[in-house]
Amino acid sequence: MGAVQLTLGLIAVAVSVVPWAMFVATIARFVRVIRLGQPDGTRNGPFVPRLTTMIKEFAAHTRMNKFRHVGPWHWLVMWGFLLGSLALFEAYGEVFVPTWGWPILDDWSLWHLLMEILGVGTVVGGVALAIIRQLNHPRRADRQSRFAGSNFRAAYFVEAVVVIEGLGILGVRAGKAALGVHETPTWAAFVSNPVGHLLPASTTFVSIMAFIKLMSAMVWVYVVSRNMTMGVAWHRFSAFFNIYFKREADGGVALGKLKPMMSEGKPLDFEEADPESDVFGAGKIEDFSWKGWLDFTTCTECGRCQSQCPAWNTGKPLSPKLVITQLRDHAYAKAPYLLAGGKKDMAGEEIGLTGDDPHAGIDVLALAEAERPLIGGADELGVIDPEVLWSCTTCGACVEQCPVDIEHVDHIVDMRRYQVMIESNFPSELNGMFKNLENKGNPWGQNAKDRLQWTEDLDFEVPVFDGELGDAEYLFWVGCAGAFEDRAKKTTRAVAELLHIADVRYKVLGPEETCTGDPARRAGNEFLFQMLAQQNVEVLNSVFEDRDPLQRKIVVTCAHCFNSLANEYPEIGGQYEVVHHTQLLNRLVREKRLVPVAPVADDVTYHDPCYLGRHNKVYDAPRELVGAAGASLREMPRHGDRSMCCGAGGARMWMEEKIGKRINIDRVDEALGTAPSKIATGCPFCRVMLTDGVTARQNDGKASENVEVIDVAQLLLSAVKRGERPAEAEDVPTDKVASGTPLPDQDK
Repeated sequence: MGAVQLTLGLIAVAVSVVPWAMFVATIARFVRVIRLGQPDGTRNGPFVPRLTTMIKEFAAHTRMNKFRHVGPWHWLVMWGFLLGSLALFEAYGEVFVPTWGWPILDDWSLWHLLMEILGVGTVVGGVALAIIRQLNHPRRADRQSRFAGSNFRAAYFVEAVVVIEGLGILGVRAGKAALGVHETPTWAAFVSNPVGHLLPASTTFVSIMAFIKLMSAMVWVYVVSRNMTMGVAWHRFSAFFNIYFKREADGGVALGKLKPMMSEGKPLDFEEADPESDVFGAGKIEDFSWKGWLDFTTCTECGRCQSQCPAWNTGKPLSPKLVITQLRDHAYAKAPYLLAGGKKDMAGEEIGLTGDDPHAGIDVLALAEAERPLIGGADELGVIDPEVLWSCTTCGACVEQCPVDIEHVDHIVDMRRYQVMIESNFPSELNGMFKNLENKGNPWGQNAKDRLQWTEDLDFEVPVFDGELGDAEYLFWVGCAGAFEDRAKKTTRAVAELLHIADVRYKVLGPEETCTGDPARRAGNEFLFQMLAQQNVEVLNSVFEDRDPLQRKIVVTCAHCFNSLANEYPEIGGQYEVVHHTQLLNRLVREKRLVPVAPVADDVTYHDPCYLGRHNKVYDAPRELVGAAGASLREMPRHGDRSMCCGAGGARMWMEEKIGKRINIDRVDEALGTAPSKIATGCPFCRVMLTDGVTARQNDGKASENVEVIDVAQLLLSAVKRGERPAEAEDVPTDKVASGTPLPDQDK
């Protein structure tokens, strides 16, 4: 061991002590801080599905690869970081003894090939990610950059260290090749061997390269240990846990049901709730669950959520990324106050701190953050602006695209819950909707006796539930829109007629049907949702009381009703087999109980409803019905899991859109870009919003007067011979029949 090696080695070890000590201390602090969140017992088990999902998502980069131009480069950097850690610790030996290597591994050619690939991959991946960040720099106009609001200095620092580490791996290996330390075949050292031939044989060179590799890593460890909000660095550790503890353990539905309100780690029972001790939504940062705090910690500021957000893309103040980073910064700034035991009661009085000077030892910033409201008011600067909170359509695009499974929508709705139920502070337009739901059982304020008006003018009798289902296979849940909204009534009638043609036995509830409560829940009025849902579950359970759970079948035309009945009602005792009308109609076409005999010669573009597509993974059935009807399908640029929201979700249907471009206009512009004669959808909310958008564009002279917005069921009805049962199977235009997938979980 030469003097140079000894000196560099001692310096490396000495310099490493402080960063590693800080790193361990910071990890311990992370654990203490995240535990400040409320308990959440829903994240426990099942172990194997959660572990499988985590391994699949990080090893195969299943979510990261939704942006395919980024996924491969990030995959290289990720594995370079994980396995490259072995090369980092190997450097502690190499700086002292340049010929040193890991026992056993150092004798394997495959090990050398792996290190070679990691070195090259890390350099190439780091450079590629920096280039991608530059090409998507916020200097681009019109909010086109997903990195707007992200911490560029932190990102470039991390990427620079990544590249230096990769060069360090290759440099050490090339120096060893020059020394002839290993007789590694060129296929296993395809970079270091050729480069090594150009270098002088020098043990000092190897030690210097190992020292550089160590020092760059120690700088990284030191810097990130001092900054707990540097998500672009810390997600390398927290992402594994965040993915493991995601709400859907099997990696299934993007959202489906909303996270229930919790108390002591369990869903809150309103009948036993205590306003003094139970948490109603999130009014303070400590009201979020520990998983929420883990979400805040894990955000890497990649901006994928932001790039997909309909509010952000139409000039609204909401950015899902910035909501998470603002909550993160506030949480970690307030953490010292909370860790010291500080908190406030419902009246805002400080409790928990003791002593002659209870604030001693708590920094000024933490005390200032403790006074800061979570949601700003007219005369105070909160962490989250009210306009941000109420701009969300709960479409789920942010959750669907997040590579580390952050649950943005749950956090936004939790804040809405507190504002509605505790502060009574919400957009004035929602007042009428809440009152109509409470008093009339529907958001339009119509009388229950009028729920069957849509059946008028039909040339057959619609069977109404009269105390027993009899031989009816399905209960047809019409929904409030389907019963009262003129455009949605057309869908209801079309579905009823198709079921009649196919001889499907069904009944409707009529006046006994009540709103599922979806708009109330998404607006934050959880109490009203529970009231409506329990009322409906009581009615439905009495309707199906003599039936096996697998025979409790409901068909529904509204995507929002579909989601509530299928995903949220089981939590309150409502176990049903719920199918969307497009799924049932698709099956009837496949079974040749519905035969399209008059193909529709139209160019049709299909709009994916958020609560049918992203929330429940039903993408194929509606498209197959468009094909079965004989229409030509023209996809919009944003479709499937990247479909653009119509703007009606999250109770936005009942709120005025005052900022930026109207979301429905933006979506209609995209639809009109496909030059369709018809715009089809599978949700009454979407139909209303898209129809209004088309009308606005027609009034502007930017759309043909012939463009029409219809439901897929109407399109199919136009192609089906009405009033007759198909006599022969050969009448079916086989090239147009939907192929479909199984019911009831089709597309899920």
